[in-house]
Amino acid sequence: MAAVAVQAVHRASKSRTGAPDIGVATALKPLDPDVVSPAIPAFFIGHNRAGLWVAREAQGRAGGLFLFKSSAVEFAHRRSAPARCALVFPAETFELDIENQGSPLVALATRWLDGVKRHLAPLAR
Repeated sequence: MAAVAVQAVHRASKSRTGAPDIGVATALKPLDPDVVSPAIPAFFIGHNRAGLWVAREAQGRAGGLFLFKSSAVEFAHRRSAPARCALVFPAETFELDIENQGSPLVALATRWLDGVKRHLAPLAR
């Protein structure tokens, strides 16, 4: 199965000092119909702030968290089968904003790590 890959580049948001904000997740914007036809399923594939791979269908109908890029791409291919799909790789991080349909173990590990970080944060002060 073949796919179209598009590299999406967004400028980092700038703070009042003019420096890019570190750790700010990008909001996914609708795809330009001049670039990718609305008839072609499109998936955003990229990292979240925790460094995990995220695959999210452009319309928000499917998405998941993954440990490997190949798993995220395979998820997109399976969800768009038998049709082909466009893969969009945003340059900035983004978070999965819908229910995780990917690896349940990765989602569980993420929640566990978030809890550990919250408990360790007061000790770092």
